[in-house]
Amino acid sequence: MQADKKSLIRLLRTTMGQIEGIIKMIEEDQYCINISTQLLSTEAIIRKTNKEILTSHLKVCVKNALKNGDSDDKIDEFMGILMRLK
Repeated sequence: MQADKKSLIRLLRTTMGQIEGIIKMIEEDQYCINISTQLLSTEAIIRKTNKEILTSHLKVCVKNALKNGDSDDKIDEFMGILMRLK
């Protein structure tokens, strides 16, 4: 993987902290809208992380496969992921 690993790890560690905070909020019976807001924030970071990984995949893996004339599998893999994204 050619994506900026430090940046990705930082983003994912942030989500771990947010999830721990959300668990605490639920345990403390905090206001539902506040919990939902934190969940949405966590989802946004996960989506951002995934976009960075997929961008790297296109720029490196798919690009190399195109150069080598072996792109069908990489394109099919990428399209499979795109179909699963919301």
